[in-house]
Amino acid sequence: MKNRIIRAVAGSFILISLLLAHYVSPNWYWFTAFVGANLLQSSITKWCLMEDILTKMGVKD
Repeated sequence: MKNRIIRAVAGSFILISLLLAHYVSPNWYWFTAFVGANLLQSSITKWCLMEDILTKMGVKD
């Protein structure tokens, strides 16, 4: 369950930031890059802040 939520949040952040970059300001691409960098970092280190947040909220695996 946790992995599905993490993927949904990351995907939503990317899509929303792309829309904001297109319609509001190209600076939103930095947020897109930040989300991508966090996904890459979590694949290397096996640590994800969103997973820790969901755990503290009581979401089970």
